[in-house]
Amino acid sequence: MTETTCIVWLRHDLRLADHGALAAVVTAGARMIPVFVLDEAADGAWPPGGASRWWLHHSLAALGKALADRGSRLVLRRGATTEVLAALAEETGAAAITCTRCYEPAAVALEKALKARLDDLGVDLKRYGGGLLAEPDAVRTKTGEPYRVYTPFWRAVSERLVVPRAWTPPERFAAPAKWPKSERLADWRLLPSKPDWAAGLREAWTPGEAGAAERLAAFLDDGLDGYAETRNRPDIVGTSRLSPHLHFGEISPAACWRAAVRARETGEARDSHVETFLKELVWREFAHHLLFNWPTLPEAPFRPEFARFPWSPDEAQTEAWRRGRTGYPIVDAGMRELWATGWMHNRVRMIVASFLIKDLGVPWQTGEAWFWDTLVDADLANNAAGWQWVAGSGADAAPYFRIFNPVSQGTKFDPDGDYVRRWVPELAKLPASAIHAPWTADAATLKAAGVVLGRSYPLPIVDHARARAAALEAFASLKS
Repeated sequence: MTETTCIVWLRHDLRLADHGALAAVVTAGARMIPVFVLDEAADGAWPPGGASRWWLHHSLAALGKALADRGSRLVLRRGATTEVLAALAEETGAAAITCTRCYEPAAVALEKALKARLDDLGVDLKRYGGGLLAEPDAVRTKTGEPYRVYTPFWRAVSERLVVPRAWTPPERFAAPAKWPKSERLADWRLLPSKPDWAAGLREAWTPGEAGAAERLAAFLDDGLDGYAETRNRPDIVGTSRLSPHLHFGEISPAACWRAAVRARETGEARDSHVETFLKELVWREFAHHLLFNWPTLPEAPFRPEFARFPWSPDEAQTEAWRRGRTGYPIVDAGMRELWATGWMHNRVRMIVASFLIKDLGVPWQTGEAWFWDTLVDADLANNAAGWQWVAGSGADAAPYFRIFNPVSQGTKFDPDGDYVRRWVPELAKLPASAIHAPWTADAATLKAAGVVLGRSYPLPIVDHARARAAALEAFASLKS
């Protein structure tokens, strides 16, 4: 590619460091044209939801500035990806297009179609890894089959993994003699219109590569050494909160892995905590491995027998769940945190998912769709795998009869009630002994806290014990 022009097609890799597709162009000494294409149809049935669109806008703005600081630009185009990139290649005389591989079914199909289109033009499509630690088509059992269970998958990845060395972008990128025209980011209208529900997102997050680096540094300083013990506590900052940055590729999983291992080697973090964090990175890999090998994972149960499950959804109850008005404080706190910040603690994700599926009898796909629209880290593989795990219908899933009790889960993982007090402020004055089950408090306690059940805070919309029994009965019907 020497003395040539090359297009770098950016997707879920909105960073400059640790970027194989970009590094290849720099190493070859080619002139670089970074391009992002907004293709409303490219994601098939799963176009980005509202929270993801908000994040994308700010991530693209941050990347554009980072490129400009290095003498380059981010070219924005909208339309069908194959046609947009083919036209841009002809317009600029580009000899090749480089990109980072993506693994969602629609993305795989798009890469195949683009390659065919570019072959006709005599333009190379060069694909690189970097979105995952291990390519999903390269991790196989001894019999050559894809893994269905996480633990052996973890062993296979961790034992064979060779993490690439960090790559740092140059101070200046070689620019083309003439820049192609670019659309304006503001014209894409990725940000929400009024009312401005994104105020909480702005307060909680800093999209972009710099924000990702800051988030990782904060986690290493005050989070990693203790992670195995604190990651299940939503009332404290015990997780990395790197998931949206990883989803949009603002930081590579390799960078996270290297940083954690380095902290272990320097004694800044104990081995048990580092290993727990690395296992979470590989759980993300496992979800993509499943989606790559079973493309129907977001729509259909991995275990076929669950297609016959006798769901019994009630729309009013489902809406109460969405709005955080179920009468179960830990569930409501999680759903309100999600609406306010576009994120929810992972332990609470499992609690609210179990409640929707097993207490309310709602198909897991309904919850999956709500998370897809409201999460800033809405990742097709992880979202689908997570919901199927809770439902008991997925690979390596929790058994269906594992039904989270929202009261005991709240008491165990939010023992002082601080998480509930933050997100359900109408219960803030209740003592810890009553805050996860306010209906059990006596009249004097409720009055002192200013709580009027059924008015200031709803009564439980279902009885958990009865709902659990009904869920187990429904599950038993699959065996008949």
